[in-house]
Order: sequence, then structure tokens, then C-alpha cells
Amino acid sequence: MQAKREYRDRDETEVAVLDTLVDRTDEGMTVFELRTGVDVDIDELEGALAKLKDAELITVENDDGPMRIYPHDRVVPEPTSEETGSEKRSILRSIRKRIGL
Repeated sequence: MQAKREYRDRDETEVAVLDTLVDRTDEGMTVFELRTGVDVDIDELEGALAKLKDAELITVENDDGPMRIYPHDRVVPEPTSEETGSEKRSILRSIRKRIGL
């Protein structure tokens, strides 16, 4: 699943972060998980996260465990009949998109 269209005009890394987070809306992600999912260096990721946090497009929670990052509800599109509940974009689709197929 991808972030809503109105949030796709941002920097490429920021859009990749939002898309990755939207895929894991309920459980959120750690910085390490995000870095793996977005495949950028840590400095670029930190810059994108700072901009997204300033724009209030992500939420950072640091409860009694590792810090987790969540997309803001307004970024997450409503599920369609094809993308409900546990049906998420497959890893293969993610790879195809990333390499431009």
C-alpha cells in the first residue's frame, strides 16, 4: 500500500519512508527496520524522518521498549476491497516497484 496521493510530492526518500510505514501501520517500525525497508544511508533517513516529523506526517513513540515510528492516520489510505486486513503488498511487488518493473 502507498501513502495517499497528496503526500507523494515530497522528497523521494520521504515518500519511500511513508510508503514503508503505511505497510506496517499497526505495528510501526524501528529506525533499523525502516533503514532496511527504505535502503538509504542513516544520515539520509534521519533527515527524511526529521522533515516528516516537522510536517506531522509521522508519530514517534518511545514507550517501555524500542522507539517505534508510525505514519499519521491522515497519510494512510482507506483499504480497498483488494487490500483489507492482513492482505498487504507482497515483498515481490515491493522489489519490482523498487527496481522499476
